[in-house]
Amino acid sequence: MNLVLASTSAYRKILLERLQLPFDTDRPETDEAPLAGERPAATAERLACEKARAVAARWPDALIIGSDQVAYLDDEIFGKPGTEERAIAQLQRMRGRTVVFHTALALLNTRSGHIQVEGVPTHVRFRDLSDAEIQRYVARERPLDCAGSAKSEGLGIALLEAMRGDDPTALIGLPLIALSRMLRAEGVALP
Repeated sequence: MNLVLASTSAYRKILLERLQLPFDTDRPETDEAPLAGERPAATAERLACEKARAVAARWPDALIIGSDQVAYLDDEIFGKPGTEERAIAQLQRMRGRTVVFHTALALLNTRSGHIQVEGVPTHVRFRDLSDAEIQRYVARERPLDCAGSAKSEGLGIALLEAMRGDDPTALIGLPLIALSRMLRAEGVALP
């Protein structure tokens, strides 16, 4: 069976390469907006499944990986900022606070139709950042394409006070511990 990452995220691709398995990537076309009244964790899990299913027709004999991440604080969702101004505003709102990054993972077997879904939360405590620190960070790293405007795998680690979670790769966008477990359940030999 083919292994397919339903994502064009460079971060997820780099993470998946760690497992040393051959894989393809495919762009899922999904609306990433949360549904009315939907809890943040449920949004991430629904979107991970939708991304996997969005490319399934093109891969009839594959294991398709879908993943999505939602950052939230007090039920306010922090998506990909897209602009420097929104990145600065997100970081100002999160400074000195603990933000939950809920990374959801789906593995769809297109041969059997079976889908496994798991959410992996990471609690991230941001330092009490000054406006100058936030502006320097955004100018240097340009974190416009990641939920919550902070890249822990890069300079964004300097913004943090502490992290708590079961899988350090979840915060970057693809929880490899959970994915390895799912792949083994589908008969993939790892390592």
